[in-house]
Amino acid sequence: MPDAIEVRKVPIHSVADASELAKLIDDGVLHADRVIAIIGKTEGNGGVNDFTRGYFTQSLMALLSRWLGESADKLAARIPCVLSGGTEGVLSPHYVVFARSKVSAPSPGSSLAIGTAMSAPLPAEHVGRAAHIQSVADAVKSAIAQARIENPRDIHFVQVKCPCITSARAETALAQGKSVVTSDPNRSMALARAAGAFGVALALGEISEQRMDETALLRDFSVKSDRASISSGVEVECNEVIVLGNSRHWSGELRIAHRPMADALDIGGVVQALRDLGIEAAPQITAQDRSRVRAVFVKCEPDRRGRIAGHRHTMLDDTDINAQRHIRGALGGLVASVMGDGRIFVSGGAEHQGPDGGGLIAVIASQQAGDA
Repeated sequence: MPDAIEVRKVPIHSVADASELAKLIDDGVLHADRVIAIIGKTEGNGGVNDFTRGYFTQSLMALLSRWLGESADKLAARIPCVLSGGTEGVLSPHYVVFARSKVSAPSPGSSLAIGTAMSAPLPAEHVGRAAHIQSVADAVKSAIAQARIENPRDIHFVQVKCPCITSARAETALAQGKSVVTSDPNRSMALARAAGAFGVALALGEISEQRMDETALLRDFSVKSDRASISSGVEVECNEVIVLGNSRHWSGELRIAHRPMADALDIGGVVQALRDLGIEAAPQITAQDRSRVRAVFVKCEPDRRGRIAGHRHTMLDDTDINAQRHIRGALGGLVASVMGDGRIFVSGGAEHQGPDGGGLIAVIASQQAGDA
């Protein structure tokens, strides 16, 4: 009998709080040995020095370790835990747990499918270069095979967490006679995200091998993936990959849909992604439909050209508030108002992810009302 995927939004009450997951496991609602992956939002700044991502990963893995009898380090090496910092505005700190679930009967058609992969550790000298692109592409292909998704068009969301180049990592590489693409940690995060997006696009057939040119990173924005969501951080040393799509090899009531967002005001993309799942927003979805929505993932970017819908924005010129914090707050308000729920994953840094100056949205929903 094909397995199903259970998807649960779990709130975070403080930076290191994993009590709600502990309660779900204690009550038998979730089984620790069936957890496949975690994607979440912490309340840090989302930058190089955002300690909340690594701190909360440790809390989650320590909790699972107590149930599974494996060390937290071993669990972190096989369970992707992709955390994005920054819950500005109405966004609520939370995480989404993906776990296997048994079903009594197969479902007709396709259901939500998941595959995960971890690349080999990525040396600092490879970050933001061709080797990085290929590493991500290979990991994505492995995750697709694990998910048993036969048609690339059935893949709707690929989440990747990439390492970046810290000052210490750069010094180590240089001391070994190797070069790094940049010694600026912030610049390295952008290049890592760009390389990750190229890798996803290559794996999904959105670009050809001939267009896999590292010199195009952060330069040729016509090269993109409409299904990639890439984060970067100091807390990882390899590329962690989570592929989500629909497949006839899985069962259950859950499905996923995605749409590109042309810009930060593209509420139409949000509405259309919901409509693909049989949910209407007029202008906000109903309470019954809200209970069907299991997770919402958004990738966004302050338009580098300084305009949205033809009008000037000042996000890139603000030296008080980082542009990524501006855009997360703005998109968070837009999407949360449609959903009637602040527990949505909104991640900035959408270089080569969705349309230039825009991004993408992916929604997981059940075909019937339930406990969201």
